[in-house]
Amino acid sequence: MVLLNSNGENQATNEPKYDRKSELKAFDDTKAGVKGLVDAGVTTIPRIFIHPPDNLDNTTRTYGNMNFPVIDLDGIGKDPIKREEIIDKVRDASETWVFS
Repeated sequence: MVLLNSNGENQATNEPKYDRKSELKAFDDTKAGVKGLVDAGVTTIPRIFIHPPDNLDNTTRTYGNMNFPVIDLDGIGKDPIKREEIIDKVRDASETWVFS
């Protein structure tokens, strides 16, 4: 498996094999959530949240019998038109899925 950053660029390192399942469990066990990461001063996106572009080729993800919207935030800070499109998608998802 090749690790990619949010731009789809290779993040190959000399680290031992990445164990996403263990890292995800450790994250869940903290019960702090993403806010806990922000409060801890994390400034980069943890690897558990980065997926290869091949996994992002559609607009929904299925969990059980539910489909969740997937919104690609790439380019949100670079292109004003792209930013508006992303904001519209987030707005639609938040109204449809009632984020709290």
